[in-house]
This record gives sequence, C-alpha cells and structure tokens, in this order.
Amino acid sequence: PQRALHRVVAAHLWVMSMAVSRASSCCVLPRLITAQPRPRRLHTNNHVRRDFGLGRKTTKPTLTLRAAASTSSQMGAGGPIAGAVVVADTARVASSGAEIPLLGLGTWKLPKADTAALVCAAITRGWRHIDCACDYGNEAEVGAGIRAALDAGVCTREELWVTSKLWNTYHAPEHVRAACAKSLEDLGLQYLDLYHVHFPISLKYVPFEQRYPPEWVHDPAGPNPVMVYAPVPIAQTWGAMEALVDEGLVKHIGVCNFGVSLLTDLMASARIPPAVLQIESHPYLCQDFLVQWAQQHGVHVTCFSPLGSASYVEMGWTKPTEGAIHEGCVQEAAAAHGATPGQVLLRWGTQRGCSLIPKTSRPERLEENIGIFAKGEHVHPQRGGDGGDLRAGPEQAVQ
Repeated sequence: PQRALHRVVAAHLWVMSMAVSRASSCCVLPRLITAQPRPRRLHTNNHVRRDFGLGRKTTKPTLTLRAAASTSSQMGAGGPIAGAVVVADTARVASSGAEIPLLGLGTWKLPKADTAALVCAAITRGWRHIDCACDYGNEAEVGAGIRAALDAGVCTREELWVTSKLWNTYHAPEHVRAACAKSLEDLGLQYLDLYHVHFPISLKYVPFEQRYPPEWVHDPAGPNPVMVYAPVPIAQTWGAMEALVDEGLVKHIGVCNFGVSLLTDLMASARIPPAVLQIESHPYLCQDFLVQWAQQHGVHVTCFSPLGSASYVEMGWTKPTEGAIHEGCVQEAAAAHGATPGQVLLRWGTQRGCSLIPKTSRPERLEENIGIFAKGEHVHPQRGGDGGDLRAGPEQAVQ
C-alpha cells in the first residue's frame, strides 16, 4: 500500500509539473515586474544538441537543415552558411496568402541618431522586413531610413513588410485609429503591412500632446509613478483594429505577448482573426507548445530576441556572457559549418517556420544575419497542415 501511495503521489506531481510547465510556456508578462535576470539554461544540453542536429557528444557534429535540394557554395563565416542547403526566406501568412520575410530588422532600443542610416543600410543589403512600434520612440527615424532607400530606387514600397504596434494607452476603440495614424505619419507611409496589439494590457490614456510615446508609467514626474490600468476588454480593442483593415490603413492585424488562453478567447469572437503572433522565443525560451498551437490555427509566429535576450543586457536584466551564442553546442554547430553562432541561432529559429526580428546597431551584422539564406536563390514555401505554416521541404542532414 505504501508503494502504491508513492506511485499515486508521484503521478500527481508529474501531472502538476507538466501543467505548470505548459502554463509557463504560454504566458509572457511585462518585464517591469522584476529586474531580476531569468535563469539562463538550454532545457537540457542533449535536448538542444538534438535541436541543432548535433547528436550527443560522442557523435560527429551535424547540422540538420529543413530545406529544398540545392546547396550554396562555401562562403565562410559571416556569409551564407558554408555548405548549407538553401532555405526559404519568406513564410506564407495563412489568412491572406501574403508572404512575410523570415528575417526582419528589430528596431527596439536602436539609438535615434543611428536608426535612419541603419534602416537604409539594411534595406540596401536585402532586408525587406522592418519591425517597429510606437513605444520604441524612433518611428520617425525608421521612416526616414525607409524613404532614403525608396528614393534611391533600392526597392518599391510593395516589396517591404513594415510592422508597427498599438501601445497600451490606446486600447479604447476611440483611440485606436488615431494611434495607427500617428505611426503612419511618423513612418511616412500610407499603410502598414501588419499592426499589432503590443500587449494584452490596457493602460490609462495619455494624449499625444502630453507625452509621446507614453511608455508604461502614467505620470513619470509624479510623486508616485505607477502604471494606471484602464478597463478595456480586448474584444473592443480588436473591433477597432478590424476597422483599420476595412479602411485599408493596415493589411494584417496581430497580437504580441498573448498566450493560448487569450488567443482562444480572441479568436472565438474575432471577425478578422489575428494573422500573426509575436512572442519572445529562442533556445532559452522555446515556447514550443505556443508556437505549434498558433501554427496549427493559421497564425504565423514572429519571434523577438531570437539570439537569447541580448537586448536586455543594457537594462541590467542579463549579462553579456549569458547569451545563447556562448553556449558550447551553438559554437560547435557554428564551427562545424563555417557559420557564426548568431547564424546558427537564426537558422534554428527560421527552421521552426517562424520569422525572426533580430536587432543590431552594427552594419556588418546585417550582412552576417541575412547570410543564413543562400544568396541569389529563393525557395518558395509550401503550405502544409491545418495552419498553413512554412514547410520548406524535407529535413536533410549536412555532414
């Protein structure tokens, strides 16, 4: 009887641990709650070695690539991954059939003085996806960079995918259109390819003329600076987002930092379902269940901080040596294939069918990051499964 009781208790604890694990993988909370850094761990070393196609330490390293059948030439680290099979550089958005570039330039915390030149340089080097937001405070500079590239004839507006985001203080339906129009004005664009609800958090309204961007705290100069919440149901905000599509101001609408429960509730009442979900995801925070659930329900997934939250270093939430690029299995994969650790992480992310928005303030990184795709070749993604997510071909192991 005692052994039987132990088995029952153990089974109960296992079920509870799985429930907690799944819940934690689906929930993203604003990082204002604590300044303590998260534990930095790749779930298990052999698990991640398997994800990178490395096998266990006793085996010869391989990098598993999901791809079509042609291969790129040896280019060395910083260019296309040496000996890599060509992968698709766009994914199809299930709700519209539009193609979103798998690599986008993240603009969070880009210095204003450098933003315009960096955005123009990125577009010149082949980047066609720019991710920005009201809260980043540099949309005017992003717009200047876009205009410089367009004026130089680098590409057309139709070839670009530009994303922006509705900030928390503008969730009330009467403020949604004005917030979108403000972003369009700053960016110098007539429409957005994608407009996100930035967080499932509604804060008290702050007029543009009082402070823009309004940020998190309602009255930063007050004696007690705190966030002040506003009771706006997400369904009401979403109705105003749908009206932006009807008006032609945006082509797609999506959400950031939502979990399965919020997505399920939103999609139950939405006339236009979210086309894209943007979340933090990298080998330290895979969120596999959430990614798979979204893809199975026709929602494309974009991942921010794909290199392992390097953007948080300057905020004191992590250390420079804690990034995923320093992990032994990542460096081993990079050395085995003439790639950089950053390229390995980006390739790993895109092979999940996700688009990624790495941020860099160094122009030389632009060429390195986009080098995960073989230049001069394009493999069109195929729709597959219930979600219409990217299926770039059979898995092939490159020795």
